[in-house]
Amino acid sequence: MKKILILTVLIITNCALFSQVAPTKYYVQFTDKSDSPYSIDNPSQYLSQKAIDKRIKFNIPIEENDLPVNPSYIQAVKDIGVIILNPTKWLNGTTIQTNDTSKINEINLLPFVEKVLKSASKIKNDNLTIKKSSKPFFEAESYSPFIPSKINTEKNALYLSYGASYNQIHMLNGDALHELGYLGDGITIAILDAGFNHVNTMAAFDYLWLNDQIKGTKDFVLGGEDVFNYHNHGTNVLSTMGAFLPGELIGTAFNADYWLIRSEDGGSEYIIEEYNWVSAAEFVDSIGVDIINSSLGYTDFDDPAQDHTYQDMNGNTTPISRGADIAVTKGILVCNSAGNSGNTSWHYIGAPADGFNVLTIGAVNSSGIYANFSSTGPTYDGRLKPNVVAQGEGTVLASSGGGIFTGNGTSFSSPIIAGMTACLMQAYPDFSNYEIMNAIELASNMYEEPDSLYGYGIPDYFKALQYLSIDEKENPVDNYIKAFPNPFIDELEIDVFLHDNQNIKIELFDICGKLIIDKTKKSNKIGCTSFHITNLENLSSGLYFIKIYSNKNTASVKIIKE
Repeated sequence: MKKILILTVLIITNCALFSQVAPTKYYVQFTDKSDSPYSIDNPSQYLSQKAIDKRIKFNIPIEENDLPVNPSYIQAVKDIGVIILNPTKWLNGTTIQTNDTSKINEINLLPFVEKVLKSASKIKNDNLTIKKSSKPFFEAESYSPFIPSKINTEKNALYLSYGASYNQIHMLNGDALHELGYLGDGITIAILDAGFNHVNTMAAFDYLWLNDQIKGTKDFVLGGEDVFNYHNHGTNVLSTMGAFLPGELIGTAFNADYWLIRSEDGGSEYIIEEYNWVSAAEFVDSIGVDIINSSLGYTDFDDPAQDHTYQDMNGNTTPISRGADIAVTKGILVCNSAGNSGNTSWHYIGAPADGFNVLTIGAVNSSGIYANFSSTGPTYDGRLKPNVVAQGEGTVLASSGGGIFTGNGTSFSSPIIAGMTACLMQAYPDFSNYEIMNAIELASNMYEEPDSLYGYGIPDYFKALQYLSIDEKENPVDNYIKAFPNPFIDELEIDVFLHDNQNIKIELFDICGKLIIDKTKKSNKIGCTSFHITNLENLSSGLYFIKIYSNKNTASVKIIKE
């Protein structure tokens, strides 16, 4: 069964794929990178300046696994008479294809070859059917391409017409970041997927094309750059981040830049797709991408001999999980869907969602309740997964026929998080991918009591923004205190963001200086400590003051009672 984490509630339409007989494919593992013409001291041979600048900025060393595979090894394998597909420098090998098994015996005899593994068999790719909603969730009465100029983020606040997509963004308090002008500007997201059918013609993506935000495409399945004629899955994924259809669907990061990468063959499932993924991740690393969204997962294959077991979900075994963790060490934040197996006998996350430093995303419904299809943790070695959750049931997506529809799957909760994370990165570009990920987890609603269904829960991206804004030396009040709603009616939430554990005292005064409420709490974690105050409905309307005392600071906030 395909493990693309594809939507499930939908009508059948045909998505054209090439019908072809695929030669048998293999992975060749090399022993070393001896006598390489590439040097750690000259990274400009194999990394873009943007990638080099990122490594300098975050003190990421250039290592041996950054060096491309030795080209003389590749040439020697090619000279035997096989076709070279995708080398992988991080794993130090290459995928190949051939119909002649005697060639494999010859390759195994090369002194620098450790082993050769079969990675795909001879199969026929039949036309694949994709399911879509028989009746779109919402359909515009009249449809015409919307052609805007790029949104000006110089303004202090933005007010966007989210339409039906409001809930999936507001659930994360993402609209608060948007109002501050954080829309993903300057952040590059690579989407590794099965194809992006119609992205080059859909009005939902006019905004991206007109503003030169689609930076490039690459196909690691068949080669070349055409990714627009294979599958709708990547199209749906992109729409949660990059679509701009005011009044219908607003993506979480419609001002970000995008690379559209095809690593998954939608017509079959073989382990070669994991190697494709790693080669694709290496490519996007070399061009300096900031975030990878991967709504893909692997557990079982068309060849049962390649199947993974739960014991393999330990972060160290599968090629794709090892590659994903290496990508994180290069400064990329990797968002990956948890999987859609929560209500099956295999209910665990797949690969690379088991990666140690992969931000694994589960799914909830529109009310924030666990979606029963969302794959669960823990990893085999006992680590918490998923990390966080977002709306993956009834997610609003762009339709290639115009308007919008809804779909289910962690395929869609993951890019919603990836897009919001781009907005957070835009706000604080000097924080590393590890620090950004940590802030997201700290700002989630179940951080104190995580579990295998929700992980740390639903992130509040405004809280994450506040957490990252803390200056340990100054702690300005606007950065480390938030009181809401403002105006309030009968209750208040007061969040205090600190870098260390200490006693916090809050006091509420009326305009005449009368003390109304006095509460003290010891912060029990680094990050956000919340005070929830109720039974305020009998207070008179007007202006009030909140005073906050910590070990190092005293501050006050004005608030209004309606």
